[in-house]
Amino acid sequence: MTDTKKLQPLQAVKGMNDILPPEAARWEWLEAKMRSVLQRYGYQNVRTPIVEPTALFVRGIGEVTDIVEKEMYAFEDRADKHGQAEHLALRPEMTAGVVRAMTEHSFLRDSGRRLYYFGPMFRREKPQKGRYRQFHQMGVEALGFAGPDVDAEVILMGSRLLRELGLKDGEHFRLELNCLGEPAERRAHREALIAYLEQHKALLDEDSQRRMHSNPLRVLDTKNPALQDMANGAPKLLDFLGESSLAHFNGVRAILDAAGIPYQINPRLVRGLDYYNLTVFEWVTERLGSQGTVCGGGRYDYLIEQLGGKPAPAVGFGMGIERLLLLLEEVGTLPEADVPDAYAVVPSAEGLAQVMVTLEALRAAGVKVVMHPGQSSMKSQFKKADASGARFALIFGPDELARGEVAIKPLRNEGAAQTTRSLYQAADWAAELRTA
Repeated sequence: MTDTKKLQPLQAVKGMNDILPPEAARWEWLEAKMRSVLQRYGYQNVRTPIVEPTALFVRGIGEVTDIVEKEMYAFEDRADKHGQAEHLALRPEMTAGVVRAMTEHSFLRDSGRRLYYFGPMFRREKPQKGRYRQFHQMGVEALGFAGPDVDAEVILMGSRLLRELGLKDGEHFRLELNCLGEPAERRAHREALIAYLEQHKALLDEDSQRRMHSNPLRVLDTKNPALQDMANGAPKLLDFLGESSLAHFNGVRAILDAAGIPYQINPRLVRGLDYYNLTVFEWVTERLGSQGTVCGGGRYDYLIEQLGGKPAPAVGFGMGIERLLLLLEEVGTLPEADVPDAYAVVPSAEGLAQVMVTLEALRAAGVKVVMHPGQSSMKSQFKKADASGARFALIFGPDELARGEVAIKPLRNEGAAQTTRSLYQAADWAAELRTA
């Protein structure tokens, strides 16, 4: 720069965070644990674009929702040569995008699909601990399957995932369950609910009054403390369910009961998205304050048709990565930071080619080894080796190299003696570093 005016450093967008080492290693650990569980249930990975047509979310999530009304990052793209500009949005959730992709590529033509995804989502909410404007979700979607057995399987999978992360049912989280019925049942409930809300109109806050006629079910989802008694006394959708919906709900419950999965029925659980029907569920925790939902989902049998595909049933859930990591940190089940097995101390550039050949042989044998960059004093290199957390320092001094050897110095065991090994047979002693 020749300009004498110093430029101010740029910062990340508010509510959108960098994930740096060693924190990023925890994300990798969590994602690997999740993949292990998902693949045992036969789920396959799917990846869709971050940017989608705005209409996808307006039609899929619902026009009268917080996400579409207040939180979605939607914008008009630059016009093409004909002066036409697309209306686009950063995805606020991924179910609608997965459904769009399956429909566009006719992936449900022959059979159902079990899919999972990881990725960033975007909502313009007030940033707070564990809730950011760019947040990350792991989600699953079982598309083309109608029975309560698939609802139960999805719930069993989510429960297993939480348990294999070291969380305990009843102590660290609980499962809440509800049934939203089918459209005709919801219409009957809606009429009764609107009549009830009109009786309590004077109590309702601005959001609830606005939704009273456009989306009254969402009024039951209010977090306003002043409205809790009113919401608890509202007509319950469970009382409006017909024989088929009740059979589906009881089918899910019977499998959960047989599997020993505890749950609470929450008649006010409606989820924040309009596309759900029949089963809805959430895993909630008391360890993260008032915003306690860690994972939530449900059945959405009409969304595929609503987005232009052939009618097909579906069920799924989304799990917030940031909030789950906070919970794991709170209960102390996160792993220790990953450290190298060994740190290579190289005091001279002489013989460097042989040093790097030896390190490559160790890495090929599965040893995590970091080489000190450039040359500096032995004291400085040992200080870096200690700070790295490595269990061993590999010392490639002039005397060792002249003998065709490397010295191995334990860094975490004061009583252990330093030894030497052949430079040319690294694969034979690599296990000593890896398994110590």
